[in-house]
Amino acid sequence: TVIKMNDKVERMAEAMKSQQVRIESLTERVIRLETALEIGLARERGVSIPKLEARADKPKR
Repeated sequence: TVIKMNDKVERMAEAMKSQQVRIESLTERVIRLETALEIGLARERGVSIPKLEARADKPKR
C-alpha cells in the first residue's frame, strides 16, 4: 500500500507539473492577445503607439 501511495503521489505531481506548464503557456497567450487588442484599439482611435526597440542583450523566447 505504501508503494501504491507513493506511485500515486508521483503521478499526481507529474500531472500538476504538466498543468502548471499549460497554465503558464495560456497566460503568455492571453498577454499577447491583450497587447494585440490594445494596439488595435489604439490604432482605431488614431492614437500614436510608441515603437519598442529590440534590445541586443535581451534574448528572445
